[in-house]
Amino acid sequence: MNKNDSTLPLNSQNEQLKMLKAKVQGIFATQNLEHQRRLVEAIAAELNISVLDCAATLVMMLSDENPSNILPSKISQPQVVEALPHNLATSIRLVRYRLDVGYQHKVTLEEIKTVLVEESGVDIKNIANLRIQGAYTLIDLPDEMPQEIFHHLKLVEINQQKLDIRRVKPRNKKRGNRMRPRPSIHHLPKK
Repeated sequence: MNKNDSTLPLNSQNEQLKMLKAKVQGIFATQNLEHQRRLVEAIAAELNISVLDCAATLVMMLSDENPSNILPSKISQPQVVEALPHNLATSIRLVRYRLDVGYQHKVTLEEIKTVLVEESGVDIKNIANLRIQGAYTLIDLPDEMPQEIFHHLKLVEINQQKLDIRRVKPRNKKRGNRMRPRPSIHHLPKK
């Protein structure tokens, strides 16, 4: 065995550690982890262990089930949300959609964009504010998508997971008649 062979496992471990750090940094920088924090805290409290010990146990469980979840062979750079070029943003009305694919389905920004371009014909320049979450993805696409394309995208799959695209309703939209109280029996005029 020569000198270089003995350092191979150490170099391989160092590379895996670098990849793990890059993945953690990418997720930490781009995702809202509040739900996961509360979950880990609740499990740790219930088991009467530290949060750090709970997190270490979860990493061990994941690496036992599927080592590629923890130390993938290929790490992409942290995924950055891309906005529309300034001149297009004013001429195209965008609508927010939710896709039923996320990090747990091992999708990337590039995969989602490629599928949308190939399956719907949308111009890649008109895809904006792409945010991959744990189980879903939020994305802005041009308004007035033809119904046939919309229904087709519901059935399209990435990594054996249907997109099941649906339009997200804005939170601040007025609710119209729903805000008026309904008359109760006691307030109706007597006959």
